[in-house]
Amino acid sequence: MDRDSLSSRTSKARSNALTVEDFADTTLSLTNPGGIGTEHSITRLMKGQGCVIGAGALEYPAEFHGASEQTLADLAIGKTVTLTSTYDHRVIQGAASGEFLGRVHELLIGQHRFYEEIFAALRIPYEPIHWAPDIRVDPTSAVDKTARVQQLIDAFRTRGHLMADVDPLEYVQRSHPDLDVESHGLTFWDLDREFVTGDFGRDRRPMKLRDIVGVLRDAYCRTVGIEYMHIQDPEQRAWIQNRVERPYSKPTHDQQLRILGKLNEAEAFETFLQTKYIGQTRFSLEGGESTIPLLDAIMHAAAESGLDDVAIAMAHRGRLSVLTNIAGKTYGQVFHEFEGTDLSDTFDGSGDVKYHLGTEGIFTGADGETIPVYVGANPSHLDAVDGVLEGIVRARQDRRPAGTFPTLPIIIHGDAAMAGQGVVGETMQMSQLRGYRTGGTIRININNQVGFTTLPGEARSSVYPTDGGGTRVRLPPEVPSRGRHRPRLLPPARAQRSRRSVDDTAAHVRSHRDQAQRPDPIHGGADRAG
Repeated sequence: MDRDSLSSRTSKARSNALTVEDFADTTLSLTNPGGIGTEHSITRLMKGQGCVIGAGALEYPAEFHGASEQTLADLAIGKTVTLTSTYDHRVIQGAASGEFLGRVHELLIGQHRFYEEIFAALRIPYEPIHWAPDIRVDPTSAVDKTARVQQLIDAFRTRGHLMADVDPLEYVQRSHPDLDVESHGLTFWDLDREFVTGDFGRDRRPMKLRDIVGVLRDAYCRTVGIEYMHIQDPEQRAWIQNRVERPYSKPTHDQQLRILGKLNEAEAFETFLQTKYIGQTRFSLEGGESTIPLLDAIMHAAAESGLDDVAIAMAHRGRLSVLTNIAGKTYGQVFHEFEGTDLSDTFDGSGDVKYHLGTEGIFTGADGETIPVYVGANPSHLDAVDGVLEGIVRARQDRRPAGTFPTLPIIIHGDAAMAGQGVVGETMQMSQLRGYRTGGTIRININNQVGFTTLPGEARSSVYPTDGGGTRVRLPPEVPSRGRHRPRLLPPARAQRSRRSVDDTAAHVRSHRDQAQRPDPIHGGADRAG
């Protein structure tokens, strides 16, 4: 049977559309008596068939049907399935049949990278837990396994971000020895056993290991990576843990519509500028459009928290989209600046000045909440504006009662500038000094994964461009729904701790371009997204 015929036959089987003719001239059949609860069945060969493989029910052995889940877990009793092979001895030898069933057995227990290939096909970013013999622990020393589970939890909190799927350009099935249950003296058989975990997952009752690992993967290893265990204050770490260590919850319908709307606004705006003003400098946000719903979520949380206003500083990339879709600057004003017809009092020239200008406006959220927004002017491509914005925010806060920080500063970086410019580290180091503190700054890094022509491996020694920040949250632009939950952590974290938080959005440059937005064939080879 060729590939097309097999695909056609498979589609008909899935849609329950097989006919008698489809079964004609078959040499090997699969039957599933287990679907009706039959443990195993030895079927009869039809004329012309060489073999029939039968799969029985997947169930616990009969002698353990009455056992409790706890007993089954303690005794390491798993479900079994019986496979039978009925074959015509004239064409198939008994040894070949036995080797076939043995091969299936090896695959089902995870040999030959069977489950790794399935995980890869489904783009699950971490490796499966492998089958292994149980490790027997004497009941008098059972606390030892509980300690191992605590070590596993701590490992995920510390290294879980290394397994998060945050790169939009490359799928990698990540693994780390510290995050493998076997590295902590645990096995496949412990997954259904219960362990005391304190207040982990906001549940003081014992939890099954599979549920513990599920919560840990949801919190640290899906499409958002969080790095915070370097924080020395245990209260701050516990505060973050209580808010992120919970099962994944899908955004509501209204939240999804809001995210889609903000993405559409960013995409349509950038597409129009590229179509209408071909060759003009615009420093597009293409490849990092999820920055807009990310900012939208932060602004919404800031308004809900009762802050007075928000001040934003950023480089050129994406500035026009932020001005229009977040800060309230009208499309008409931007178009006039492109065409050189802006006659307003604030117009000071033409050319690329539109990427230097800031604005003041009002952000309006999905529920009608509003908060004033200030976007600072920036004559530099990069981060010269960082200290200026912190000074502006500090001046505003000095006019408020002492000890209050009602203005939220947000600084948007690029990956090369964040890792390479000294002003970034300087403002971070000075952020807690009495004369400079502003109550915590949220920093968003649009990680282009290329510094003009330089790849990350040649631009910095650290794993991430944001190493050196406070609480670091990393997410990919292709999953904006995940990004909406984490920004809600940042303003409350700032209010609770008065510390900086860094959001690292792994983006990409869709096509390498020069400042005039023209495809650049000279430097195109350095662009991972090309």
